[in-house]
Amino acid sequence: MSNRSSIARFALGIASGLTIGYTLARVSDMLADLASPAPAKERDPKRYGETRRLLMVVGHTRSAAAGAMWAFGLSDVFERSLKWVPLPLRLPVFVGLLTAIEAAREWPIDYIEEYQLERIFGNSERTPQAWANDRLKATIIGGGVGMLLSGVAGTIMRRAPKRWPWIAIAGTPALMAFANVVAPTFIMPLFNKYIPLEGPLEGRIRELAARYGVGGATILRFDMSRQTKKANAFVTGVFGTERIAIADTLLDEFAEDETLFVVAHELGHYVKRDPWVAIALGTGLIALPLLIGNAVVRRTTGRDAGDVSSAMRLGFYLAIGQLAALPVANAFSRMIERRADRFAVEATNDAASGARAFRRLRDQNLAEDEGPWWSEVLFSSHPSLGSRIAALESGAATASR
Repeated sequence: MSNRSSIARFALGIASGLTIGYTLARVSDMLADLASPAPAKERDPKRYGETRRLLMVVGHTRSAAAGAMWAFGLSDVFERSLKWVPLPLRLPVFVGLLTAIEAAREWPIDYIEEYQLERIFGNSERTPQAWANDRLKATIIGGGVGMLLSGVAGTIMRRAPKRWPWIAIAGTPALMAFANVVAPTFIMPLFNKYIPLEGPLEGRIRELAARYGVGGATILRFDMSRQTKKANAFVTGVFGTERIAIADTLLDEFAEDETLFVVAHELGHYVKRDPWVAIALGTGLIALPLLIGNAVVRRTTGRDAGDVSSAMRLGFYLAIGQLAALPVANAFSRMIERRADRFAVEATNDAASGARAFRRLRDQNLAEDEGPWWSEVLFSSHPSLGSRIAALESGAATASR
């Protein structure tokens, strides 16, 4: 056995041990919490932020480890065990099995790191059953979509083994645009109840939207309080499916002027065509890792990615490539968030309400004014609230002179 092979096996053993050990530890934590729920903690933004950052770093590490375990270990086992499945169905069947197995493995991890964490810091009063129901729905939807897409991808890979990466790249923008239509129309209502917003605020939002060509958008209130006490709003949809959705947690806690500013910020993303720009950037960030990953798979295995084992290796390389590109994607995201803030100031001429809204968001969402610089560079899709509030307060002071 060569030294390179021995090192690879050792690394695979470490990755598998980390994955299994971490999962078992979280199973123990979950069972303990179900038997005797952990007590609430003080609503301390710094401690909450530190915990979230630690879990984020650990999460990326364990995801890479689990990906390596599947790509270079278990996928070969499943490849052999699925020989009886007709070739066109082999990859979708594997994706379905992988989704089910990973959902079960991740269940205790998500219970502790999502459900329990939000509960003990006072961000949620959701019951374990309600959390489990939402998670199960997400798993079924994700698994079904994954099986469908893997079936289509496998067919393209077999029929165009040399050209399929370019076909996939060319089809990515259309797929992302389609998701922007399907998700708000059919998927999101499975998790929350969306009802038309009524009252004076609806009229103000409609008037604001009309100034920028979105007067026909559907303006909705949704029960975000089912999942969390945090506040949010968003504008979504393309091709006539535009929706302005505002969480009940925001509507019930914020003043009208503050809510209007938040909606104006979200509207800025639509007016500036940020969804389309994000589709273009997303396609670009997928393209390079996909081409490099496919070249590595072909070189190391002598096969294209149409079989289970090669597809899993490609998936691993693609995930690593996207993780490496995360700082670039986040830098772009922070830039367009600042632009949306400026748009909201111009649209409402009310920077002071914006500053008040962001302070309220900070307190309600248990956010820090400023996190560590490395966290913002590596992981943050939004600028720090402290810097955004300072910019708005500066604008308000300038306008008052």
